[in-house]
Amino acid sequence: MFRNREIRQFAVWFALITAASCAVGFAVRPAAGILALVSALAFGTAFYVFTNARYRSIARITDQIDLVLHNADHTFISESDEGELSILQSEITKMTLRIREQNDALKKEKTHLADSLADIAHQLRTPLTSANLILSLLKNNPEKAERMALMRETEELFIQMDWLITSLLKLSRLDAGIIVFQREPTDVDRLIRSALHPFLISMELHNIQVQTDIPEGISVFGDSDWLSEAVQNILKNCMESTGDNGRIQIACEDNLLFTQITVRDSGAGFAKEDLPHVFDRLYRGANANASGYGIGLALCKSIIIRQGGTITAKNHPQGGALFTIRFPK
Repeated sequence: MFRNREIRQFAVWFALITAASCAVGFAVRPAAGILALVSALAFGTAFYVFTNARYRSIARITDQIDLVLHNADHTFISESDEGELSILQSEITKMTLRIREQNDALKKEKTHLADSLADIAHQLRTPLTSANLILSLLKNNPEKAERMALMRETEELFIQMDWLITSLLKLSRLDAGIIVFQREPTDVDRLIRSALHPFLISMELHNIQVQTDIPEGISVFGDSDWLSEAVQNILKNCMESTGDNGRIQIACEDNLLFTQITVRDSGAGFAKEDLPHVFDRLYRGANANASGYGIGLALCKSIIIRQGGTITAKNHPQGGALFTIRFPK
């Protein structure tokens, strides 16, 4: 307690005032001097007891804070009976718990980031290894036709890597919350046509039929460009699933509660163990030979949810995968 300079200064001044009061009291009358001395001793004793108890409480709080900072199992600071210290302890406890929660969240995020980076590195390593092998074949292959085929295959690999990196960047921007979506009426028919446009040539080459049933005048509120991006990722998944000579059906339904867009393909559908993880990032399915990178559908879900919608995936009773997007009114 007396290590505090203010307490030492107070003690010196108190001693000087007490000595002066006693001297004046004894000079006037011995009884007055004795009364001044007794009063000073009583006041000094009360002050010492009260201040010492407060310092012990502060020391106890300090020890508990030290435990909280260095002991992961100790997260609570015991309450004090005193008003000001009780309030202080309560606020410190809240702050400590909040810091501990943030620290745990940062550890989880760090682990998730490390796992994601490892998965991304693995995803990129596969096409890079294939490209390196093709380049070796190009170096030792004199046939022009075969060299052209290998070059086309290399170009496709680089296109895949470009798509993967672009999608990962979009996901990271969405996660960071730096993208501001436009909230404006978007015509569903125009949205679907915009999403289909990049795939028309590929669909024609693979003889994939597209059937649409979209009534006129139906619209949803959202960012048309990003919604088109979401639908494109669904269509890409359906095209990979249905293969050559497949069929994709797109329909829209509007009622008082929500606007619903459904996309169904004629492929094999989802494996039972894959259904809970369809929209998980970097999940490629239980089948080791599953195509894709596990990015497209995760990006699609992130876009839809951040614009107030919902998306689900299941197997259609008559076969194939069925994606359902809903935007509440």
